[in-house]
Amino acid sequence: MRTPTKATLFSLEYGCEVVLPLEIQIPSLRVILTTEMTNEEKHRLRLQELEALDDKCLQAQQQIELYQTRITRAFNKKVQERTFKKGNLVLAVRRPMVMTHKTKGKFQPKWEGPFVVESVYSNRAYRLITPDSDTLMMPINDKFLKKYYP
Repeated sequence: MRTPTKATLFSLEYGCEVVLPLEIQIPSLRVILTTEMTNEEKHRLRLQELEALDDKCLQAQQQIELYQTRITRAFNKKVQERTFKKGNLVLAVRRPMVMTHKTKGKFQPKWEGPFVVESVYSNRAYRLITPDSDTLMMPINDKFLKKYYP
């Protein structure tokens, strides 16, 4: 049984469970019951299983949605919203595209700054300036910023 659907893949696809060759050699209850049925009974039972398959698929879809909301809720517990106001001190990720500094190889710091938030845009982008009030760069997304604690 799969965790998200609470059903096996074979039963969702074909409407019945798999019969292993070992079950045919060592008769189980369901194999004995199917061998003693007539063809009419087998066809009628198969049609009933196929009609119930839609309900199984609907139930599996509901289980998947419950599973996804549970996983999303668990993930979002760890997520912290980053919002900065005008005048906050922040650090910015060092961008490899901006080559204004000499590179120090792998010992180069990952963050540069501190910078002051000059303006806040509606799409979670920020314009930064240096503490000396020099406009620094184009607007930067908040996922590339973190709060600076002096």
